[in-house]
Order: sequence, then structure tokens, then C-alpha cells
Amino acid sequence: MTTRQPAASTQNHAPSYYAASINRTLDYAPLQGEHEADVCIVGGGFSGLNTAIELAERGLSVVLLEAQRIGWGASGRNGGQLIRGIGHDVEQFQPVLGDEGVDALKRMGFEAVDIVRQRIERYGIDCDLTWGYCDLATKQRHVDGFEADYADLKRLGYPHSLRRVPKDGMGEVIGSDRYLGGLVDMGSGHLHPLNLALGEAAAAQSLGVRLFERSAVERIDYGTQVRVHTAQGSVRAGQLVLACNAYLGNLNPTLAGKVLPAGSYIIATEPLPETLGRELLPQNMAVCDQRVALDYFRLSADGRLLFGGACHYSGRDPKDIAAYMQPKMLEVFPQLQGTRIDFQWGGMIGIGANRLPQIGRLPDQPNVYYAQAYSGHGLNATHLAGRLLAEAISGKLEGRFDLFARVPHPTFPGGQRLRSPLLALGMLWYRLKDQF
Repeated sequence: MTTRQPAASTQNHAPSYYAASINRTLDYAPLQGEHEADVCIVGGGFSGLNTAIELAERGLSVVLLEAQRIGWGASGRNGGQLIRGIGHDVEQFQPVLGDEGVDALKRMGFEAVDIVRQRIERYGIDCDLTWGYCDLATKQRHVDGFEADYADLKRLGYPHSLRRVPKDGMGEVIGSDRYLGGLVDMGSGHLHPLNLALGEAAAAQSLGVRLFERSAVERIDYGTQVRVHTAQGSVRAGQLVLACNAYLGNLNPTLAGKVLPAGSYIIATEPLPETLGRELLPQNMAVCDQRVALDYFRLSADGRLLFGGACHYSGRDPKDIAAYMQPKMLEVFPQLQGTRIDFQWGGMIGIGANRLPQIGRLPDQPNVYYAQAYSGHGLNATHLAGRLLAEAISGKLEGRFDLFARVPHPTFPGGQRLRSPLLALGMLWYRLKDQF
């Protein structure tokens, strides 16, 4: 099969606040010549990096290929919100997985955050990790949902502090009168995602992983031994992991049909006066509302407000991200009128039809594994995916991997041309329901 990943639009990271505030510089050479490894990984984001770390910690040899730069995609551009959970409405999978399977998914959603915590501690990664997160309600049904979530988290033995916040107590969390209540979770938080990705790349390299940037895959020869070809070299391996998510392109059409690239956008203000930052987010928490077209925001380590949202399914980015996002920010925080916007950027996240991460292996190629379609939960779910893939590849604890593999993932209809418009219509329906 001769297919290519998308051509790089830049040889550097997207011009984001994160790229402007990296605390280390890494530069890996393109792949040249022939290489061999136990496992070849395609994709240098959180999925690929963490699979590489988990495999190397288990003693396997790994080559990782990145088409552009480590953390170039969503892993280095996302909102930096580290939130428990790995999917949306996992109860929908009860007919397939049963009650025990659904509870196992929920508990793995706790573990996913713990993996990030442990990785940062073990490898000494400086990425501004800060604990504290609050779900925000804009409708009474969201408040009712928080009550149900609180009870369910307690039933499952969630080990971190939880607190329901009534409307008259929301000033302790956020300087806005827009919200009807909240659910505070001190086991979730926020961080600098690109610095985390770069730190994990350095950790992988320290374990013997061979990393190559600017090494887009041009062809994969499948078989009991796979051979992965780039412009200047190739890798022969017993196992292959495809970890490209929204940037898979046509590298594997079967997987590409199950994930829709959707645009998400963030703006970063100028550094705010300390008193104003404390007014906006008194406890320096990450926060997120519950709408389909959600807002998510937090303070950076240097006191900027990072405000994100506006998921686009059309395949077209706004011409001026700041002009598009700033009015949304001012609806929440009118006190920021006149505040300068220093950075604006966007990127693609991978959306699956049922919004559960897709972690599995190709049915016709049992030595080819994949992880994709995190639907907005990528920061933590990618770390869990890396562990589950390593467990399966190393032949240990395959049951957890198989739990995900049992969930069917529909292919988006209409092919590449119609896929985005059809999903955009579907999401419009959900947005209309948000109004009631």
C-alpha cells in the first residue's frame, strides 16, 4: 500500500504560546538507512511517546518516526487540561461491556491522570503541573448531572477531593456570574503540554528509544515483519503502532475513516496583573463548561488567560482566530475588555463517532496496533493508551486492551468529502439541543 501522511505545513511547531515558552530544545535527525526494532511507532505525539516509554521500560527496542516535530500536532497545542475520564457517556457501552466493563473504563479514566502524574515525577519533567479543576454549569441539568457524577465517583472510590459548588459559592472558583454551579475535582488540573511532550521525548531517548523527526512515512509493507518506508530510510519491526490520530491522512484508509479531524482554537492574553488573574480564577483551576460547543480556560504559569473552544467540523479554520474567540472570552470575563491578545492558534483533534478512544489492532494485521480519536480527552487518554498498547504488545494484561477492542467504532459515512459536512450537521443538532 503506497500512501503518504499529510505534507508538513511547517518544519517547526505551530506559533503558539507553548512554542514561545518551551523550556528545552530537541532536534532529532530524519531517518536514514535501514533500521530494525522490536516495535516501530508512527507518530511523535503523546500516544507515540508514551507507548515508546512503556515499551522501553519493558525492555523492547523501539524506533519512533515523526513526520514533522515531536509534539507538533494536538499534543503540543491543546488546552493543557488534565481531566479525569477517557470518554463521553461511557454508560452507552453497557450493552457491549456490561456494568463491570463500564466501571473498569471509568477507573481507567482515573488511572490515566495518575500515569501523567507518575511520568512527570519519575522523569523530572518541568511542565507547570498544577492541581485543581472545576466543571461549570450553564443549565440546571448540568447541576443535576454534577450531583450524579459526584455520587458515581464516590461509589467508584475516587481517591481525590471532590466538592459541589452552589451558585452563590461560584465566586470562590471563577470571577464570572455566568455559571449556575460547579464540581471541583482536586485530582485533575492543568499543565504546559508541549513541555510535557518534549520532556517525555527526552525520557524515551534516555531509555534507548530511537526518535526521528521530519520522517513522514511513505509506505508500509505488512506481514509477519512490517517494513516502514520513509523518503530516506526504512524500519523493519515485528510490531507496528499507528499513533497519528487526526494527522493520519491516507496512511491507513480503514483507520482514517473512523476518525474525523476537527479544528479547535485557543487565544492567550498578555500577562495579566496578579490581582486580575486572582479575580478571574481565584484558585488557579482549569475550568470547562458542559456545552457541546464548550469553552475551556485556565491561567498560564506567567499569568496569561488561555481561552479555548469553538470546535469546527467544517475543515475550514477561522480567518482570524483572535477575532473569533475574543468575543467568547468577553462573554465570560467582560472585565478583560481592552486586554491584548498575544497569541492565537489552532489545530486538529480526532473525533470518533461514539467519542470513546479507539485502541486496538487491525483485524487483518494482528501485529499492527493503533490508538486514536480521543475526542477532547487526549492529554490523559493518550497516556493510558500507551500503557494498554504496551501491555498487549508485551503479552501481559491483554484483558484491559481487549476491553477497548470489544467496542465497535462506526466508519463515518460519505468518504472524505462528505464526512465533515455530515458530522457538522449532526453537531448542529446537538448544539440546538444545548439551548433547551
